[in-house]
Amino acid sequence: MVTRRTVLKSGAALGLFTLAGCAPQGTKASNDAPTTPAKSIDVAAAGTVTLSMLDFWGGDSAKWVANAVKAYQQKYPNVTIKRTSVDWGQLTQTANLRLKEKNPPDIITVNNGWQSLGTLAKAGLVLNLDGYSKSFGWDKFPSTILRQTQFTADGTEMGSGSLFATPVASSSLIGLYYNKTILERVGATVPTDLASFEDACTKAKAAGVIPIGYGSQDKGSSTAILLALQDLFGDQKKINDFVYSTGSVKADEIGLKDAAERLKSYQDKGWLTPNHAGIQFADAGDAFLKGKSAFRFEYTGTLAFQGAQKQQYGYVQLPQVTGGKVVGTGASTAVALGSKCKNPDVAASFLDFLAGPEAAQFVVENGFLPLLNDVKAPADNPEFGTEITGQRSLDKDNGYVPYFDWSTPSMLDTLGGQVQQLLAGRSTPDALVKAVQADYDKFQNAR
Repeated sequence: MVTRRTVLKSGAALGLFTLAGCAPQGTKASNDAPTTPAKSIDVAAAGTVTLSMLDFWGGDSAKWVANAVKAYQQKYPNVTIKRTSVDWGQLTQTANLRLKEKNPPDIITVNNGWQSLGTLAKAGLVLNLDGYSKSFGWDKFPSTILRQTQFTADGTEMGSGSLFATPVASSSLIGLYYNKTILERVGATVPTDLASFEDACTKAKAAGVIPIGYGSQDKGSSTAILLALQDLFGDQKKINDFVYSTGSVKADEIGLKDAAERLKSYQDKGWLTPNHAGIQFADAGDAFLKGKSAFRFEYTGTLAFQGAQKQQYGYVQLPQVTGGKVVGTGASTAVALGSKCKNPDVAASFLDFLAGPEAAQFVVENGFLPLLNDVKAPADNPEFGTEITGQRSLDKDNGYVPYFDWSTPSMLDTLGGQVQQLLAGRSTPDALVKAVQADYDKFQNAR
């Protein structure tokens, strides 16, 4: 599961290495990343196989993964998967070293973006999965999701080229949560677009209710509302191209200014939680669950709805202001194969299993969103059903955009700081856009 903490932390930039391990098959691309041929794979006929997996899944997300491992081993009794789970930050910052060890992991979870997967791909420490993509039909995934794990052979472009990791059957999105009880009390309806959302905020404010629950003390989580608004105003292709560093798009072309202006207007109207600059992320979430506000922009998988809250709350993925297409920030955990993987065919089969319908069922049973697969929410949890509906609207429109901080290793800090200053009256939407462009240009010049 891609949790808020997984997708928000940029992690320390990893050094570039050129020493690559050698896979038992395939040829090497120009960046020394071993490639994999398309083939028919018979796992049952592979003999006794033991695969080591190093991952950062913990808590409830670890439960669905454990169930998937067990189910795969039952399907293929000749395969044993040995999991080792470590802290997210520890793994992302040491992945390059772990993959160069004498006995490196065969399978490893990686963080998307330049500072993690891009570095590993360029160094030849993870396998090029293009061949396996053809073998297993991984083009079934939304192209906007697959693009998140693609890099060119020379390591200079993200979002195009070859596939170096696969998504799993779970995802995390940024969207809008609402309290149905409060909306009914203030005479508002569940929003279906930006206009009806703002109408509901107006009614909530008039009734003495905080419209939008918010805490901006933490830079990372303070950006969720801005990115959700950007998804309503920005052109999807341009947002993708900016994050993937094509160099053809500027920060003033991707809906950021519109989003910042809207966010500042919400502050000026008194729609945000008072004194939000001193409110921590966890406290803001708890306040929303206690009925202190009508809405909250949040990462799915973060709010723990209990008991009656499953009936009281809901989620919506708002459509864009023009055109009505549903565009939203979302991603899945990326899983790669180490270049020294001893049984890459079997390991690739397990990657395919992690993205399939059986794994998706385990995902849903543990309260997380299923990616792509048509799995129903439990009948006693209508709130979760609204999250799945939001997920499917993105699948339908192929409307994913990546997390904006992937655009540079320092973008999350830059964007979060600018949001804090904007809401404190010490910056402007124009200044925010200029700061984002300066961060972007600095990284492009260094790259």
